Amino acid sequence: MRLRQIPTSIHRRGLLGLVVLSLVTSLFVPAAPAQTGTEKPVDYVIFKNGDKLTGTLERGVGTDIIFKSDVVGEVTISMDKVQELHSQGSFVVIKKDEKIARTTKQPGNMTFSDGTVTVNDTKAGPETVPVTNLGYIIDKSTFTKEVTENPGFFHGWNGAVTGGLTVLEATSYGQTFTAGINLIRAVPSVAYLPARTRTTFNLLETYGKLTQPVVPQTIPRSPDSVAKTNIFHTDFEHDKYLTDRFYLLGNVIYDHNYSQGLDFQQIYGFGAGYTVLKDAIQTLDFKGDIHYERQNFVQYPPPAISSPNQDLIGSTFAEDYKRILPAKIALTQGAVYIQSWNNLHAYSAIGSFGLVFPVYHRFGFNVNLLDTYLNNPAFGYQKNSLQFITGVTYTLH
Repeated sequence: MRLRQIPTSIHRRGLLGLVVLSLVTSLFVPAAPAQTGTEKPVDYVIFKNGDKLTGTLERGVGTDIIFKSDVVGEVTISMDKVQELHSQGSFVVIKKDEKIARTTKQPGNMTFSDGTVTVNDTKAGPETVPVTNLGYIIDKSTFTKEVTENPGFFHGWNGAVTGGLTVLEATSYGQTFTAGINLIRAVPSVAYLPARTRTTFNLLETYGKLTQPVVPQTIPRSPDSVAKTNIFHTDFEHDKYLTDRFYLLGNVIYDHNYSQGLDFQQIYGFGAGYTVLKDAIQTLDFKGDIHYERQNFVQYPPPAISSPNQDLIGSTFAEDYKRILPAKIALTQGAVYIQSWNNLHAYSAIGSFGLVFPVYHRFGFNVNLLDTYLNNPAFGYQKNSLQFITGVTYTLH
C-alpha cells in the first residue's frame, strides 16, 4: 500500500496555521498564576512525636494554646507536647504573675522551642519567657482592643430584651404585658482574660388590668370590678475587680409592687463580691453590701390604716448563677436576702429562675419564675408575690 506524499506547500501552510493559533490562544487564554511567594504564610506546630499541624495560632492561656486548623478545627494543645511552634501573627506575652495593664508592650512574631517562648518586639528586642512562667499569649487586635484601649461607657453592652402580651376580650376584658431588659458590659469582653470591670443593668415591668362587669347587672347599675397588677424592678451595679475573682461593687435598686402595697422602694449600697465558678459554660457569684433603704407604702386617707414609711440601714446577701445548657439553652438563677439592722422585722427575699430557648437566630422563647417576699408589706396585703412569666427574647451581641 502506497502512502500519499503531502505536498510541501500544504505542509508549510499547516505549520503556519499552528503558529497563528498558538499566538491567538496566548492572547485570549489567561496564563496560570505563577508562584510569586506572596501567599499568606501559615502557622505550624511540630509535636514531640514528629507530627506537624498547620493553621493559625489564636491565643494561649497558661501552658495551653488554642490553635485553629482547617483539618481538625479549633483545638487546645498543651505546650508540653510541642517541640516547635512558629507563628506569623503578632502577639504579646504576659507572664504568670504579671498584671495585665495598659503597657507599652509591642506585639511581635512568636516562636517556641526548647521550653521557651520568644516574641520579637521590633522596638525592645526579643523577649523570652519560659513556658512554666507563661500567663497569656494575646494577639495584636485583642491586645489593642481589650487592654490598651479604654472603651466608652456606651460601648460593649451585651444582653437580651424580652416582651410578652396577653389580651382578653369577652364579658371580662383587659390586658397584661411584660417587658424586660438585661444588659451586661464586661471589660475585657473576652472570657479568657482577667476581668477589670463589669457593669450590669436589669429592668422588669409587669402590668395588667382586668375589668369584670357585674353579672347579672343590677338597677341602678353596679360599677365594674377592676383588678390591677403593677410590679416594677430595676437595678444597676458596677463591679471593680481587685483580683481575677474578687471585686468591689456599688449598686442602686428601685422597686414598686402594687400587690404588696409597696409604692416605692429605693436602695443605695456598696460592698464586695467573689466569683466562685468561672469557665466557658458557667459562672457563680456571691456578694454582699451595706446600704441605705427607703420604703414608701401606699397611703390612705383617715380613718383607713396606712403603714408608715421607713428609713432603713441594712445589708444585701446575694447569689447569682448562670449556665449554658445543651442546645444553647441559657439558664439563670438567683437568690437575694435583704436584712435591715435598725428594724429587724423589715426584711425581704427574692428568688428567680429563668430559661431561654433559642428559636431562630437571635430570637428565643423565655420562661421565668420570680418569687418576692416582703415581711413588712402594707397593712392588709400579703407578704408573698409570685410571678410566672413567658415571652419572646431578642439577644443582643
